[in-house]
Amino acid sequence: MKDIENWDSMTWQERREVRFQRWLNPEHINFVSPEAEKRYKERVARFIKAIKLEEPDRVPVVLPVGYYPAFNAGISFRTMLYDSTEMGRCWLKFMYDFPDMDAYHGPNLVIPAQIMEGVQLKTQKWPGYGLPENATLFQFVEGEYMKADEYDEYLNESADYAIRKNLPRSAGLFKPFESLPPLRNLAQPLAWVGMFNDPEMRKTFQTLMDLAPKYKTWMDVVRDVERQILANGFPNIRGRVAGSNAPFDLLADMLRGTTGIVRDIFRQPQRIIEAMEESIPRCIEAIKHSAETIDTPVIFIPLHKGDDVFMSDKQFEKFYWPTFRKILMAMVEEGLVPMPFAEGKFNRRLHQIADTPKSSIIWYFDQTDMKEAKKVLGDICCIAGNTPSSLMVTGKPEQVRENCRQLIENCAAGGGYILTGGAGVDRGDPENMRAMTQAARDFGTY
Repeated sequence: MKDIENWDSMTWQERREVRFQRWLNPEHINFVSPEAEKRYKERVARFIKAIKLEEPDRVPVVLPVGYYPAFNAGISFRTMLYDSTEMGRCWLKFMYDFPDMDAYHGPNLVIPAQIMEGVQLKTQKWPGYGLPENATLFQFVEGEYMKADEYDEYLNESADYAIRKNLPRSAGLFKPFESLPPLRNLAQPLAWVGMFNDPEMRKTFQTLMDLAPKYKTWMDVVRDVERQILANGFPNIRGRVAGSNAPFDLLADMLRGTTGIVRDIFRQPQRIIEAMEESIPRCIEAIKHSAETIDTPVIFIPLHKGDDVFMSDKQFEKFYWPTFRKILMAMVEEGLVPMPFAEGKFNRRLHQIADTPKSSIIWYFDQTDMKEAKKVLGDICCIAGNTPSSLMVTGKPEQVRENCRQLIENCAAGGGYILTGGAGVDRGDPENMRAMTQAARDFGTY
C-alpha cells in the first residue's frame, strides 16, 4: 500500500493484518447508527477468525443471493436489468428483509441491458435478448473468439490482439476496429485524426459517448447501494481485483471456448502453457494496482474449468494449477485473501490445491464433498459451502435447516468454516434463506 512506509519489507502475514485492521475499523463508512457499527465489527471479526482457522463466537453465514433480490421484490430479472432505480430498490429491500446475514455484496454484476445492447454484446444472453423474458439469469455464450492459429499474434502483442481481433468478435459495435492498423502505428496524432475519416469508426465512438450517461447512472446506483449496505453494518466478502482469474479460465472462457481449448490440450498443449505464462506478469501488476481501491481483503474468484469432470488429475496438474497457484500466491503476498469459488466438484483436486500457506486462502466449494474437504484442508485453509442450490430453491425450510446442521457438524470443529450455499439462487421460498441464518445461530456456536 502506498501509504504504508515499510510495506515492501513486510511479510504477507503482516500485510494481511494491515488489511484486516482496515477492514475491521474502516474510516470511509458512515454507519447509520452505533448498533450498525457494532454489528459490522462483530461480523468482520467473525470472518477474520474463520480465515485464521480460529473459533469465532459462531459460524459465519453468507446467504447464496445470486439475483434473488428481484424475486424477493416481486419483479422480473429483466425489469432489474433495464431499470437501475428498480435494481437499487430490490437490492436494498433484500438487505432489510434479511438482517441476520453476516455479509452482503452490491449489484455490480447486474450489468445494464441498454449497455449490452448498445455494444451488441455477443458473449451474453439475457431475458428478452436470446432468452425468454421470464429468465432469471444471464447465459454466457462461448465461442472461438481467438482462432487456433492465432497464438503467435496473441503472444507477441496481446493488447493489439485484444483491440483489433477479440473486441470486434465479441461485441458487434467494435467491428470497425478490424480495419485499424497495428496499434504501434497509431503513435502519431495525425494517425488518430485520419482514423476518424471512416464514418463507421465515428459511429462507434458516438455510440460509446451516447451510452456513457447510462453507464454513469448505473454506476451511481451501484455505488449508492454499496455505501448503504456497508453503512447498515454488512461487510463485503466478495471483493474483486483485476487479474485475479485462473489463467486457464481466461484463455478457455474468453478466447478459445470449451471446444477450442479441448482441442488445443491435445493438438498444441505448449501453446496453452505459453499463453498462460505470458499473462501472469500482467495479472500480477493488475492485482497490485487494483488492490489499493478495495474495501475488503477477501477476493472472490470464480473457477470454471478446473473441476473433476472437465479435465483429468494429470491435466489439472499440467494446465490449471501451476499458473493459478502463481496468481493466488501473488494475491497472498499482497496481504489479500483469495476466495476461489470451485464450481462443480473438486473432490479429486483436494490434495493438489492443499499446496498453499496455512490460513492464506478461503476455498468456496459448490458440489465438493465437504466432509472430505474438511479432512484434507481443515488444517490448511478456511472452507465455505455448500447447501445445494436445488434445495434452496425447491426444498422446505426444515430440509435446509437439517442440511446446514450437517454441514456445521462436519466442517465447523476447530474453526475455519463459513456456512453458505453451493451457488447463488434466483428464486425460492424466502423462509429457506431464513432457515440458513437461523441454523448458524442454533448449531454454529463454539
